[in-house]
Amino acid sequence: MADWIPLLMFAGIALVLLAGYPVAFSLAGTALAFAGVGYAFDLFDPAFLQALPSRIFGIMMNQTLIAVPLFIFMGVMLERSRVAEALLDTMAALFGRLRGGLGISVTLVGMLLAASTGIVGATVVTMGLLSLPTMLKRGYDPRVATGTICASGTLGQIIPPSIVLVLLGDVLSSAYQQAQLDMGIFAPDTVSVGDLFVGALIPGLVLVGLYLLYLVGIAWLRPEAMPALPQEELAALDGRTLGRRVASALLPPLILIVAVLGSIIAGVATPTEAASVGAVGAILLAAAQRRLTLATLREVVRTTTQVTSMVFLILIGAAVFSLVFRGFHGDELVEDLLTHLPGGVVGAMLVVMGLMFLLGFVLDFIEITFVVVPIVGPVLLAMGLNPVWLGIMIALNLQTSFLTPPFGFALFYLRGVAPPEVRTGDIYRGVAPFILIQLLLLGMLALWPAMATWLPTVVYGK
Repeated sequence: MADWIPLLMFAGIALVLLAGYPVAFSLAGTALAFAGVGYAFDLFDPAFLQALPSRIFGIMMNQTLIAVPLFIFMGVMLERSRVAEALLDTMAALFGRLRGGLGISVTLVGMLLAASTGIVGATVVTMGLLSLPTMLKRGYDPRVATGTICASGTLGQIIPPSIVLVLLGDVLSSAYQQAQLDMGIFAPDTVSVGDLFVGALIPGLVLVGLYLLYLVGIAWLRPEAMPALPQEELAALDGRTLGRRVASALLPPLILIVAVLGSIIAGVATPTEAASVGAVGAILLAAAQRRLTLATLREVVRTTTQVTSMVFLILIGAAVFSLVFRGFHGDELVEDLLTHLPGGVVGAMLVVMGLMFLLGFVLDFIEITFVVVPIVGPVLLAMGLNPVWLGIMIALNLQTSFLTPPFGFALFYLRGVAPPEVRTGDIYRGVAPFILIQLLLLGMLALWPAMATWLPTVVYGK
């Protein structure tokens, strides 16, 4: 029975979360409760918890994690400065003459917002508030409209600079070093957040391309589901007016994205330094559009502090859980289970991806990254998997989970801001084709890992 205590810990956390308790306190509280019971029955050595202060100090001194509040600040500032609204109006004017043009615009704006904010919830809510009423008013099928918004909103999971990739990069770096040390490699290679950013570019762009192909196909096969904008609206826009709108609404965010990602890819800045460039650039962009006020800045700072505090409190709770889990020899149990599965590394990978997919229904990516990846990551990496490929697969898998009914987070976000006439069933049916597209991309990445590993090799030579 004692050998299965680590698995009982996961079950206990699931029950506590379903009861409605905050995630960070659920992780730490459940772990400490198991530690207390284990100590009472002489099954747990409390010396494991003595490592907690050094873990917390390590979190405080982690240079990579400084990028988290900076990227959050950048995203919230761009959201509050109404960049999304200007982008959507401009892209709709550009593509409005085409059937399905508004859907294409929403997808492209979702891609740009993903590269600007990296925050899934904020993107889905923003796009839902701005574009869903417009799409419904223009005669779009509610299923097509809601599916497009949910899918484009979750692009923040995979398109850099994604908060998911920042956290995954930090966790996978430690897991990769641990895996190499376990294999007797005492001069281990490293993997960085920059590697994941570069590795995610091709899969992210391929995913956007697949979304667009699907929308073009629907517009061709079912034109009544995705009508063009009325001619009287488009007639008011001459070429000069449209050019000015493109220059004012589209170019500044593009320049900011290129500055952030370009500095990382070129090797002139670390992700943390690039995040500071993004934060300052977001402030300048808001000021240039005359939307930077003291009230806006105060709101952005407050939101950034709240989100950052949540992330780091979950990280501390996950550190407590990890120590107790190892104290019950959970890492050995997981390694034994994964290495003895039929199918070897393929079977282990399938089980881990399936587990993460299911956990994505009840846990956010932060908890999965901090709790699950440190446990399964070293085992999978010791089996010979590429850390960049593994990180991109995990990010895509979680993105698919967040889209999948009935518990996908993106569906809840959109349901909260959708008009009453949009039924929940419409949202569920609308995301189904995009889930299939996600699964297609996961299959492609599994068959051709070079989609994720080729560009980092070219850029960084490893």
